Amino acid sequence: MATTNINVRVDSALKQEAEALFNDLGLNMSSAINLFLHSAISHNGIPFEIKRLTPNEETKAALDEYEEMKKNPGNYKRYESFDEVFDNA
Repeated sequence: MATTNINVRVDSALKQEAEALFNDLGLNMSSAINLFLHSAISHNGIPFEIKRLTPNEETKAALDEYEEMKKNPGNYKRYESFDEVFDNA
């Protein structure tokens, strides 16, 4: 079977982590990528779910509160240091 090269740019830290993982699994990068490609073909698509991360309700509430604070900064006390926060607690 003829082979061909694929050039892919990835973050160097990501590459190192992936290589370490694949080495632990007894694979090299080329074998791991080949496995992914074969799996994608057999699934007729990406072989795992791809979706945006959705924040949970607590995080949504915190983000909403932050937006409210940005819109109305005069309604909220400001602190100059963490010590001042704890002194007023």
